[in-house]
Amino acid sequence: MLNRFQKPFLGLFLCLLGGVGFAQSGRFQQSVNYEMEVFMDVETNQYEGKQKLVYSNNSPDTLYRVFYHLYYNAFQPGSMMDVRSRTIADPDRRVGDRISNLTPEEIGYLHVSNLTVNGKPAQAIEVGTILEVHLPEPILPNSQALLELDFIGQVPIQIRRSGRDSAEGVRYSMSQWYPKMANYDEQGWHANPYIGREFYGIWGDFDVKITIDKTYTIGGTGYLQNPNEIGHGYEDEGITVPEPQGNTLTWHFKAPMVHDFMWGADPKYQHDKVLMDNGITVHHFFIPGEKTSENWEKLKEYTPKAISYMSEHFGQYPYKQFSVVQGGDGGMEYAMSTLVTGERSLPSLVGVMVHELAHSWYHGVLATNESLYPWMDEGFTSYATNLTMGAIFPRREGNVHQGSYRGYISLALSGLEEPMSTHSDHYHTNRAYGSAAYSKGAVFMEQLGYVIGADVRDRGLLRYFNTWKFKHPNVNDLIRIMEKESGIELDWYKEYFVYTTKTIDYTIKDVKANGDKTELTLQRIGLMPMPLDVVITYKDGSQEMIYLPLVIMRGEKGEETGAPKRIHTEDWPWVNLEKTLVIDRNLENIQSIEIDPSKRMADVQPENNKVEF
Repeated sequence: MLNRFQKPFLGLFLCLLGGVGFAQSGRFQQSVNYEMEVFMDVETNQYEGKQKLVYSNNSPDTLYRVFYHLYYNAFQPGSMMDVRSRTIADPDRRVGDRISNLTPEEIGYLHVSNLTVNGKPAQAIEVGTILEVHLPEPILPNSQALLELDFIGQVPIQIRRSGRDSAEGVRYSMSQWYPKMANYDEQGWHANPYIGREFYGIWGDFDVKITIDKTYTIGGTGYLQNPNEIGHGYEDEGITVPEPQGNTLTWHFKAPMVHDFMWGADPKYQHDKVLMDNGITVHHFFIPGEKTSENWEKLKEYTPKAISYMSEHFGQYPYKQFSVVQGGDGGMEYAMSTLVTGERSLPSLVGVMVHELAHSWYHGVLATNESLYPWMDEGFTSYATNLTMGAIFPRREGNVHQGSYRGYISLALSGLEEPMSTHSDHYHTNRAYGSAAYSKGAVFMEQLGYVIGADVRDRGLLRYFNTWKFKHPNVNDLIRIMEKESGIELDWYKEYFVYTTKTIDYTIKDVKANGDKTELTLQRIGLMPMPLDVVITYKDGSQEMIYLPLVIMRGEKGEETGAPKRIHTEDWPWVNLEKTLVIDRNLENIQSIEIDPSKRMADVQPENNKVEF
């Protein structure tokens, strides 16, 4: 019971609590428009620039601070990325202790000066790879602010993703090169220090002018605005490009509705263009040579094929260009573009291109917070890669997702697995991060087809893209789409497979004759329950299926194309570890009984899923 003194304070507390709760209770998206002018000195590998940023605060909150990412500051001895790379149990071989050994001429840096907000000076504090900005006046809800700044940078020796003078001789891989506004969403600011993992950005329009030595060719994000002044393979056919005045050229790019801007530059680049029937232009930039020319010529066939396949199956690619640029340290996705190492076999080159292109859907257009949900980007991208490669570059028989299943099951049995809900920066090992984000994330999507039906899952993926493109969906948004498409409750699937490391393991415990019928006992050994497809193969070669959905699904999948006819359907309560069924056939007529012969269920011990007679 409250006394008369407590009641007013309780009312005030509830009022304040309600106000705080409402402040971030809804979904919103900030937006940014960048204008940047940059001058690159190819002798010193340093650059300087000016940036104007129109920031739209579409949130219900008043902002007193903002944060910029200064990614290049990670490439300095003693940085968080350096320390993390040297102390993690299984360091990335591309990094290791390399950052700690960089000289002053080899390090990267990015520094900001003369920062103003609506013309008023702002206090800014550089803390590693994050610039903390204390605003001279708050940015009110549903208002805009103009932030202007100067910046200088030095391109580090190529170590991880970005940098100069790569092992393949590419001069510049310019990713994460500019002061980039951190994202603020319903969960608040995401000003994560850069340690070499994932990214999260804000959509907006980029207007970028890059001045560089006239011998260099640039490829990357955006549409070149002055191709007939630049040449370098961009100009209209038949146009004579005038000789530049002086030693530099200024490249002017615009990129609408993207959340990042990358460019690669090299004087040796060959630039090839392919115009697709749907109006999309595919650009390839590579250094010609014995290890590249033949395969990059063949790549021009596969990139358009991949764009067409993915647009049909995962949602229409929304931009009018895509650039494949030799550079970086492997493969890395960016808006409208990718950096890939180029001295590869043809299967490897096509494979890395397809994977980075697939990121255009899950990193570029859906743009889930991949730092928080890396599996929703890397995993779904791996899933799409497997399917696309199987369609345009078939190399083997069987399930195209076999490699993803092997990777996940190996992790699950290793004792190193961590829940997929772990923030990408905070996985204890690189193996746990990689296998969870890539392999288990792909398994999540393929296995979902087992739960709700492959055709339903495929329709759901298209609906997911069309519903949530340019809106930063999270795992709950995906699950709700799949529930609506299937009519099946799926919260249990998310909760087990994403938030725990509980594994799936079912077995056929016993089969015995029961007169002219057969008694079958199934057992759940693993801690994660799943619906079961149990296929009976008879000695005459015919097959029938017993389908056992979980009670908590509140529904069942339809019969799938190519699956045996169902002869029995019965719900299985997840609390029951065993299920006994009677088959209306004589045991003598049965050749085998198998749980999930499609191998889509990620059973960690599949060897106990089948009995033969």
